[in-house]
Amino acid sequence: MSEALVDTNILVYVQDPRDYAKQQRSRVVLDELVRSGEAVLSVQCLTEFYRAARRRLQPPLSHSGAENRVTLLVNNCRVLPLTQTAALDAMRAWDRYSMSFWDALIWAVAKEGGVPYLLSEDFTDGAVIEGVEFVNPFAPSFDIARLQT
Repeated sequence: MSEALVDTNILVYVQDPRDYAKQQRSRVVLDELVRSGEAVLSVQCLTEFYRAARRRLQPPLSHSGAENRVTLLVNNCRVLPLTQTAALDAMRAWDRYSMSFWDALIWAVAKEGGVPYLLSEDFTDGAVIEGVEFVNPFAPSFDIARLQT
């Protein structure tokens, strides 16, 4: 299996019981990536998760609940920082590829970190931009074996 950067929406679905199918799929995918040592996160995704867990989940997680979940993720995943290079790449990608700026930042961190896959429902499944392939784990055809190199 190859490394995959996990977008915020996957992290939120793990905690969100309102969509059972997405919650279960997110848990299986994240658990498998963590188990195999291939789970990658960006600092941006961790902070977005914290905010979503405190504001968007019903019921929302407490501060300590959200903080404990972030700590668990940090201890079990490779975490990539937002760098100057990634910020500049994101600006270029936002203009060139018409991504949302925040998605462009996540893509740029994956690209700079040499991570070949970005798991998210926010991109076109199977699209490849500058060496990073977007994979929608909720697509009917998704198979985690797709992340094999």
